Amino acid sequence: MIQAIGIDFGTTNSVVALRHDDGRVTTLRHGTSDVFRTVLCFWAEQTRGRLDLHHRAGPAAIEAYLEDPLDSRLIMSMKTYLAQKSFTETNVFGRMFTLEALVATFLRALLADLPAAADAGTPAGSRAGAPAPRIVVGRPVRFAGEFADDAFGAGRLAAACAEAGLPDVTLMLEPAAAGARFAATLNEPATVLIGDFGGGTSDFSLLRFDPAAGVTPLGHAGIGIAGDVFDFRIIDHAISPLLGRDDSYRVMGKQMPIPAEFFAGFARWHRLSMMRAPRTLRAIDEVARTATHPERLRHLLALIEHGAGYALYQAVSGAKAALSSAEETVLRFRHQEFVVERRVARAEFEAWIAPDLARMGATIDQALADAGLPPAAVDRVFLTGGTAFVPAVRKLFADRFGAERLVGGGEFVSVAEGLARG
Repeated sequence: MIQAIGIDFGTTNSVVALRHDDGRVTTLRHGTSDVFRTVLCFWAEQTRGRLDLHHRAGPAAIEAYLEDPLDSRLIMSMKTYLAQKSFTETNVFGRMFTLEALVATFLRALLADLPAAADAGTPAGSRAGAPAPRIVVGRPVRFAGEFADDAFGAGRLAAACAEAGLPDVTLMLEPAAAGARFAATLNEPATVLIGDFGGGTSDFSLLRFDPAAGVTPLGHAGIGIAGDVFDFRIIDHAISPLLGRDDSYRVMGKQMPIPAEFFAGFARWHRLSMMRAPRTLRAIDEVARTATHPERLRHLLALIEHGAGYALYQAVSGAKAALSSAEETVLRFRHQEFVVERRVARAEFEAWIAPDLARMGATIDQALADAGLPPAAVDRVFLTGGTAFVPAVRKLFADRFGAERLVGGGEFVSVAEGLARG
């Protein structure tokens, strides 16, 4: 029987872990993967004069979107908006969805395999008399967004869980959950800094682990900078100039810069598809007529119209990953006439993300200050999440604490496993 369920609802990927009554912790598998992409795809079909709305979640959502990007609506990075009071609801093919409803729709799909995997004691499939498992959901220390309201974000996350059929959940800080997995390897007291890197946020928590007394929180800090921002820096420096960002166009005899809003969609790949509104496409087409390099804006139009943002970001993410183990790589991408063969050096990439790294480093220092501890008081630094593989990120910690104190492991499942243990 399942004693506890840990749900790591992430910006990019989500993971579910199960703690069994014998103490084992396993992850809920989705096909051959532990992770489930945090994405929804909606489309509408006419049935006997009625418009029926359909949806898919996770990898199936991406497949559905790529099959028909022009007549579907992709919803991503839902977690990013939880603490944004300005985002209340959105229109999806004539039906209004609150953010809580969207998150709940995703969570139901994420947990769809639980009854078969857990047999009993699950929210959807418990046997009569079987105790319901404890459900622990992760939350960031600081939610993403410039004007994020953390209490508001936590409240909306809990409300979304309730709407998904999980009315009694415990919210736990994600870095503390990651630390719980690491703590299982300790046999003596230690002060540990947990660095938890997601797609949208990076959280840092200082915790005192004592095998006899448990865990004592000492301090924490977080920032809305992580892997997605690093991807955007590559797009901004290596791709956008090839699409006309730095060019100009002629207005009443004067040269004007290409409107910056044409490239705002590259902040997240799914936002590019949101630019397919006829008014936006007409505006780009009109500017292209008098642009210094009209073919570049034509390429931008083709990327938007054909929903090529996902393929572009896959290429960018692959190049970023390659730079974690190589000094340079070649960013390759092709869409119709638009061809990219851009050599990117690790030093160049690190220069692009330098301002982000500085803010991340300041946040690490803020966590130390919140705990009232100097770097020398930290015994171990446990890093989790895909961004932990970026050498420049690891250097932030090595410079402060020494490379010998850095440890890792289970970079994509440690938070969920820690939540299930918690």
